[in-house]
Amino acid sequence: MKSIRTLVFIFSVILLLGVAWYFFPAEGLAIGKHSLRFPSYAEDVAPAQQEVDVDAVIDKVNKSFEMTCSDNLLDSMRFFRYYLKENPNRIYLPNDDYTFFDTLFCQLEHANEENKIYRIMYYGDSQIEMDRISSVLRQKLQELFGGSGPNMIPAIQPVATISVTQHASNLTRYMVYGDAARASHNRYGVMSQFGQVIGNGSISFSRTNHSQAFAKAKEISTVSVLLGKNSKNFKATLKCDTISPETKVLPANDSVSLITWILPTNVKHGVISFKGNAEIYAVLLDGDTGVAVDNVALRGCSGTIFTRLNEVTLRQSFDLLNTRLIIMQFGGNRMAGITSSKNITPYIAELEKQIQYMKQVAPQATLLFIGPADMGKSYNGKMGTLKGLPELNDSLRAMSLRNDMAYWDMFNVMGGEGSMAQWVKHKPPMAGPDYVHFTFKGAQEIGSDLAKSFTTYYDFYKLRQHMPSEKVIEFINLDQKEDSIRTSGRVKMPFYQPQYISMNQ
Repeated sequence: MKSIRTLVFIFSVILLLGVAWYFFPAEGLAIGKHSLRFPSYAEDVAPAQQEVDVDAVIDKVNKSFEMTCSDNLLDSMRFFRYYLKENPNRIYLPNDDYTFFDTLFCQLEHANEENKIYRIMYYGDSQIEMDRISSVLRQKLQELFGGSGPNMIPAIQPVATISVTQHASNLTRYMVYGDAARASHNRYGVMSQFGQVIGNGSISFSRTNHSQAFAKAKEISTVSVLLGKNSKNFKATLKCDTISPETKVLPANDSVSLITWILPTNVKHGVISFKGNAEIYAVLLDGDTGVAVDNVALRGCSGTIFTRLNEVTLRQSFDLLNTRLIIMQFGGNRMAGITSSKNITPYIAELEKQIQYMKQVAPQATLLFIGPADMGKSYNGKMGTLKGLPELNDSLRAMSLRNDMAYWDMFNVMGGEGSMAQWVKHKPPMAGPDYVHFTFKGAQEIGSDLAKSFTTYYDFYKLRQHMPSEKVIEFINLDQKEDSIRTSGRVKMPFYQPQYISMNQ
């Protein structure tokens, strides 16, 4: 009898464990501050994320931007048609409009002859901090269109960057969000922060010696200060190693002003001294002409702060700065609050308001959104993609395109689900042990991919300058079968050789 009871007890325990295994939630149960976990049926039958081969992914991405040289225009057109419609690493364009960047390309091409600097504002979260990713894009575009320097920097920089060394004295930093002090107004400017000078203050800068810095960032021949709300006879003096101290004097002004010093040769070190009261929105360390890529790293930001910035200040600033492209790279910081699809909808609605606002204050600028990178988290000892991230990425792309904004899918470029864990494991590491941020090597790869995707559209723009627009439209709209039937490989036309940039320099 005792044996039967023992047997019944054992089977009862097994049955209870089986029921728990089947019904227990894979994410566990929260009990106070603790989490109770149990192997679950859902976890056991869930498909495992495929292990991403990082080197294979990178090689595939790089090859997707390559076009085999040929004397046949049809080969080139076929490459671009595939790129526009099917390449998953491309920048996605609203309505697949391949002319989306044409106005921007035309302006960048003519910057030197117009003696202008056209600016690209690159807003992002801590993923672009220290000028990572943006520095790569800057170097490639300045090689192509001209320009130099680290470009825009804030009056006070709490996080050192690879592209410039700077220091501020007797300025107070105000920022629209985060731990910094808040101003009594919302004139924070294009960098979402400003340095308040009252009486006297200074900002010093030096050419970078950082090992990860690019060559173009070290060439500074134009120094400017973007400021506002300055007092009467406000003075700004530049003292550097290439000119004698030169002072600019401004009358009292409630609007935004831009002070500029043109230097005869590249500067190694300089100090800008202020006398009077003003709000210093930014310092610009540029070349003579060409393109500037301004890094605006907003640690902890999810991209929903722009509507809190003064409309008049932003509009005047973007106009003075000749801003022609605005990049917004956000999403990762919102993941902590996304537990289901219901959390994504309000975030997307918030971002749509930001995009419409940016269009309002920068009507001449084209907009590009960059989605978040993969982010890793341990689930019962196994590292995987944060739940909800793939859905957020898809939602961000759909939102961008319907708001006439281009989109670059960084999540899938790096390999999609499970990729961050492998970027961390890569030798050398391409991402850090927090499974969120890229290392310098990883950031350089991502920046290179972004630059290639962007300049591929420029190659197509250049090619189209030699073709009737109606013929381009007709060919792009052909499917592969129609193309094969109609051309049969017999048509030979003059071939334009795209000006590819070596991404390994």
